[in-house]
Amino acid sequence: MSMFEFFGQALQNPMLMVSTILTLGVILVNGWTDAPNAIATCVSTRAIAPRKAIVMAAVFNFLGVFVMTSVNASVAMTIYKMVDFGTDTHAALIALCAAMAAIVIWATAAWYFGIPTSESHALIAGVTGAAVAIQNSFEGVNPAEWVKVLYGIVLSTILGFGVGFAVAKTTAFIFRNQDRLKSERFFAGAQICGGASMAFMHGAQDGQKFMAIFLLGAAFANGDSTASTFIVPIWLMVLCSVVMGVGTSIGGMRIIKSVGMDMVRLKPYQGFSADLSATFCLLLSSLTGIPVSTTHTKTTAMMGVGAAKRMSNVNWGVVKELVMTWVCTFPGCGLLGYAMAKLFLVLFG
Repeated sequence: MSMFEFFGQALQNPMLMVSTILTLGVILVNGWTDAPNAIATCVSTRAIAPRKAIVMAAVFNFLGVFVMTSVNASVAMTIYKMVDFGTDTHAALIALCAAMAAIVIWATAAWYFGIPTSESHALIAGVTGAAVAIQNSFEGVNPAEWVKVLYGIVLSTILGFGVGFAVAKTTAFIFRNQDRLKSERFFAGAQICGGASMAFMHGAQDGQKFMAIFLLGAAFANGDSTASTFIVPIWLMVLCSVVMGVGTSIGGMRIIKSVGMDMVRLKPYQGFSADLSATFCLLLSSLTGIPVSTTHTKTTAMMGVGAAKRMSNVNWGVVKELVMTWVCTFPGCGLLGYAMAKLFLVLFG
């Protein structure tokens, strides 16, 4: 479907238009809350200016969406098949709109307090809550796909911290006898590459998730509740990347400060180690179709890098706030998605 065909259909179907606007709103908020994590380290160590970093993030987010979706769209398929909204496509589209509204509310509140909550987990929780609401039971949840989310939590937390710790130790050992000034200049440039790779993998992970929801809404609008495959058009990749970049430019600095400056102070070689570690974990999860949180992966990698120097190098008070937010996201956003779906079904059903 071309962009003109899609938006022409949206103009004739009010619920599809609402779904489209809310999904774009979720992507915009993702740009506020998740995308800045990709460039937090290279900005906080002053390897690159914030405005240039935001432009770089937008470009590599698109490349990540385009390349990974062309090579392996398994993350998108996992999200697409995670829940079952039933056979009533009109009610399903209403519930999907409610889930998007719940995610926007949850993520905006987190952004207001400067907490880098996981949009991935908010998306999964909100959509799952809406599916449970429309089915009035947990039959709307596909356990075979949902269990991949649990794998993702373990991967993004334990592996992120462990790889970050190991890479930081290894990097410090390799460069232990090098001239300090030359090493810092090298790592300043390497950090820019690391930030670009993180933005690439953010697009590969989160871009696929949101496009899956976008296309799920289009399927419901066309009366199709059984679609099992999809083709992601290039115009949708561009649209998602641009909206995400706009979100980062609007509110990204608040999250960059929280993650890159308040949680742990990193030197250039540590920032590079965090980016390299997180990129590796995200690449592994994308190739295996496991939907992980880019926020969790990057922040736990930064914790591991900081702890490799000394445990006191990490502000564990900030870490505690982050962990509490992560823990609350699934039940909190899930219940909000459930409540919003029930409300929307009464108002528009």
